[in-house]
Amino acid sequence: MPVRPVLLAALTAALLCTAAGPAGADPSETVTVDPVGRIAPDGTITLSGTYRCTPGTGPVFVGSSLSQEDPRVKHGIGGSGARCDGAEHRWQNSGTVSSEALTAGPAHVQATLMELRPTGIVPLPAFHAVTDQDITLAQD
Repeated sequence: MPVRPVLLAALTAALLCTAAGPAGADPSETVTVDPVGRIAPDGTITLSGTYRCTPGTGPVFVGSSLSQEDPRVKHGIGGSGARCDGAEHRWQNSGTVSSEALTAGPAHVQATLMELRPTGIVPLPAFHAVTDQDITLAQD
C-alpha cells in the first residue's frame, strides 16, 4: 500500500480524535500558539508557537487549524515535523486556504502535537499535547 493513503488515513483519524485530547499525555509535554498569526499578500497564513515533548517510537508532527467567525469551519494550516527530546522548540506552519478567504482580525487556532506510533500495519495517532488559542491575524 502506498505511504500517502496510510499517512492520510492516520492524519484524518488524528483530526477526528482531536476533541478527545491527549489521553495519558505527560504533563510536561506542551504546545503553545503565538498570539499573532500572519497573512501574506498572496493569502498564505503563517502560524507559530512552541512545543515540548518526550521521545516516542514514531514520527511526531505539529499540526494547526484556524477558524474565523464560524467555529465549525476549520482550515488546516500546514504541518511540521517535531523533535521530541524534552527541550522546548519553535514550530511554524504555513498554508493557503482555497475555499474561502480569511481576513485580518480575530481568529481561533488549534495546535496539536501528535505522534504516529507503529502498531501493526497502520500507524495510529498518539497525542502528546493539544491547545486552543484565540489569536489575531495581522496582514503583512
